[in-house]
Amino acid sequence: QVQVVESGGGLVQAGGSLRLSCAASGRAFNTYTIAWFRQAPGKDREIVTVISCCGSSPYYTGSVKGRFTISRDNAKNTVYLQMNSLKPEDTAVYYCAAEQYGNVGSRGEEYDYWGQGTQVTVSS
Repeated sequence: QVQVVESGGGLVQAGGSLRLSCAASGRAFNTYTIAWFRQAPGKDREIVTVISCCGSSPYYTGSVKGRFTISRDNAKNTVYLQMNSLKPEDTAVYYCAAEQYGNVGSRGEEYDYWGQGTQVTVSS
């Protein structure tokens, strides 16, 4: 079992950058697939990016490709989401989710462990 906690959200102007962190407690972090989801007001939750336990072949949703980068440091039990060239439409609560031995899945129901979320607001 693992617990995940997000941090790093905030208010930034369009074109700016933020780095989110997803810190995990518990054992065997290197066996967990980690995903970032986001939910904007009045909208459904959507996948942003996913990284496998070993960090290979991450998945990105189309709207963030080339702007966002996911990475992980298994020694620190942490996954990072570097967000560059932010747009107002990136405004949302960002959630970290984890699944042990999971595939690089894009559906929320594939993940058992969720953080409380961190707010990202991009002003125009």
